[in-house]
Amino acid sequence: MKIVAIVLLLISAFLSIKHGWDAFQPANAEQAKMLSALGLSKTIMPYMGVWSIAVGVLLFFPQTFFVANVLNAVTIVLIMALSLRAGNSSIALMEIPFLALPLLLIWLKYPFKG
Repeated sequence: MKIVAIVLLLISAFLSIKHGWDAFQPANAEQAKMLSALGLSKTIMPYMGVWSIAVGVLLFFPQTFFVANVLNAVTIVLIMALSLRAGNSSIALMEIPFLALPLLLIWLKYPFKG
């Protein structure tokens, strides 16, 4: 179980940091279309990037592991809610496995303790 938790932790941190980094890159046409469909502007993207990178880094510390997973889950639920409000249920459905990841990590607990 510990190996599974370590692998999932690394995947979750990688995804958070990668998505955060991608927020600072120029948006292509498809990304810009998705952002506008969700009701998000380009000006909020750097803030979302910093948020995502911070969550990814906080996952590695036992004191902030739980909070980082909760913040990650809340962010994913926010994306799901915005997509449902915009009438795009495919994005919301696509986010379900990503929502399961932080919840599973909370259940498995921090793998590097003890």
